[in-house]
Amino acid sequence: QVQLLESGGGLVQPGGSLRLSCVASGYSFSSYYMAWYRQAPGKERELVAAITSGGSTSYADSMKGRFSISRDNAKNTVYLQMNSLKPEDTAVYYCQTVVPARGTYWGQGTQVTVSS
Repeated sequence: QVQLLESGGGLVQPGGSLRLSCVASGYSFSSYYMAWYRQAPGKERELVAAITSGGSTSYADSMKGRFSISRDNAKNTVYLQMNSLKPEDTAVYYCQTVVPARGTYWGQGTQVTVSS
């Protein structure tokens, strides 16, 4: 079955950096787009960044210039490099993919806390 496993979250000071990873299994990873979402307490889940199978990327406006999404198809892994972190970036971060005819899949999430 499709599984997505995130890692790399933690506590970081404002202005710091983190790199999140999401390892995928159970499907042809290189064939499909991957995305990162986040959900802060009391708020709706929102799209952070996405990357197509061909490597084209897109970002939410508030993340442009600070976050970078990338993928390593040899490792079935998608990354989210987060720089210049702000307290408002505090959230649970999820990776997601859509596999046609099978469904939408989410990881379990990884907590990112930005605080001094």
